[in-house]
Amino acid sequence: MTEILLFVAGLLGGALNSLAGGGSFIVFPALLFAGVPPVIANASNTYAALPGYASGAVGYWKSMQGYTDRLVLYGLVSAVFGYVGAELLLVVSNELFALVVPWLMTFAVALFIFGNQLNIWVRSRGGGGRGMKALGTVLLLGLLAAVCVYGGFFNAGLGILLLAFLAMAGMTDIHAMNGLKLYVSTIVALVAVVRFALNGAIDWYHGSIALVGVTIGGYAAARLARYIPTQWIRMGVIVYGIGMTAYFFYGAYMQ
Repeated sequence: MTEILLFVAGLLGGALNSLAGGGSFIVFPALLFAGVPPVIANASNTYAALPGYASGAVGYWKSMQGYTDRLVLYGLVSAVFGYVGAELLLVVSNELFALVVPWLMTFAVALFIFGNQLNIWVRSRGGGGRGMKALGTVLLLGLLAAVCVYGGFFNAGLGILLLAFLAMAGMTDIHAMNGLKLYVSTIVALVAVVRFALNGAIDWYHGSIALVGVTIGGYAAARLARYIPTQWIRMGVIVYGIGMTAYFFYGAYMQ
């Protein structure tokens, strides 16, 4: 039953990532329910998400052609600070992480709910190339570094934060933004997974079952996306995410 739970959670999580985002809201709790300790469950969730990020980045490669000048710099920042986030996770005990998880879930769910409004607001304040000039390159890279630390520590909500950063950096082409988002997410996840693996912090068995489900679910959903109302899916993810957050708060602070 545990294997079936993880595979189905992976299918649903991968499908959600393709259709609306928020797959970590399903895969991460499923790993916890399977008995994987919190820190290892979080690391294993990042491992399960990695192939989806990489394949998505490849799919958007043509859309990123106009922004190849950013790839090296963004890649370096992603690698260094994704590693910092992964290192932070490894020094946190399971008990402390269990107390932090409800707050991280709250933040991630809020980002999922209000992410579009956040991106619109950011774009209206720093549209075109003016965003880079107004805030300064150093400040923007500092923001990217902070986002990558978050992504290395806790994967959920990373994509929404990256879209907000790219809007602040003056980008308006959503396809190029999605490509760069997935490119950065791939590097953050890859560095984190390598660090977690060296520390023995990944449950390869349970994580791989979820990974297979995520890969299949993501591919199938991408093929069927035009037949599924995205708004209905978003509402389902929001309700589920709020329910899971409440469950984690209850388990961490009320038992």
